Amino acid sequence: MTHSTLAVQTVTKRFKAHVAVDQVSFDLKPGERVALLGHNGAGKTTLFKMILGFLRRDGGEISVLGSAPGSNVSRQGTAYLPESVAFSGALTGEEVVRFYARLKGENSSQSLELLEKVGLADAAKRRVATYSKGMRQRLGLAQALIGKPKLVLLDEPTTGLDPISRQNVYQLIGEIAEQGATVLLSSHALTELEARTDRILILSKGQLVADDALGTLRAQAGLPIRLKVWTKPGAAKEVAEQLGAGKMNGRSVELDCGMDDKVRTLSAISALGNLVEDVDVHAPSLDDVYRHFSNSAQKEA
Repeated sequence: MTHSTLAVQTVTKRFKAHVAVDQVSFDLKPGERVALLGHNGAGKTTLFKMILGFLRRDGGEISVLGSAPGSNVSRQGTAYLPESVAFSGALTGEEVVRFYARLKGENSSQSLELLEKVGLADAAKRRVATYSKGMRQRLGLAQALIGKPKLVLLDEPTTGLDPISRQNVYQLIGEIAEQGATVLLSSHALTELEARTDRILILSKGQLVADDALGTLRAQAGLPIRLKVWTKPGAAKEVAEQLGAGKMNGRSVELDCGMDDKVRTLSAISALGNLVEDVDVHAPSLDDVYRHFSNSAQKEA
């Protein structure tokens, strides 16, 4: 039986009359890459702070690596990268990593390999004051991963990064998950999370309104699939008429269908023969799924 890396059970946090986190429960296993999504003020950062032991919860239980948040066991096995990371500008990147390696009781020479993994090897001797925001973010990720933590909390880890650096960060996240670490990351960049996380948690006004794999959430939401049919020149109108639906756009016809109708609709398109040159199938995106569950939760509130 696989033990949980992080277990959150009916956790609540109030700030006077405001309920920031409301009866939230979920359970994370080793090796999972989990996205925590929600609008500003949904309770994501408050939840992170309770997991780290920075805030006391008003109700419920949290277990980090089988221990209480803030305990020696949980702190030794947990890494955290805040959205706005800050280091002394007088130190070099190498000095920052050596400092945190000593704090964690780790070999500083081995820890310096992380600078190469986050693309900062060439800037290791430069002072942090000369780093761009994206470079400081990568340095923060390097220090967070010192000592091979078992639970990694990342709050907007790709803020300020260029596209290549973003890819490198997610590649590194995949590597540490393959080694057995649990990664819980919060991000507003939903598109880049679709193929890089195993599970989605959605918070809305402090409540957990969705918790599952993206494919399952798509099915639960019942959102339509968008089909874009590329026709031979001059055949768009005929194709639209044959399909009995759709919006013409130049040489293409766009139409929506439900998951249960996908095979039937594709068969109908295939039956059109040489009138059709290609078909693009677009499943509901993570943005669509997130919008659905967030809006549904707000309507029920």
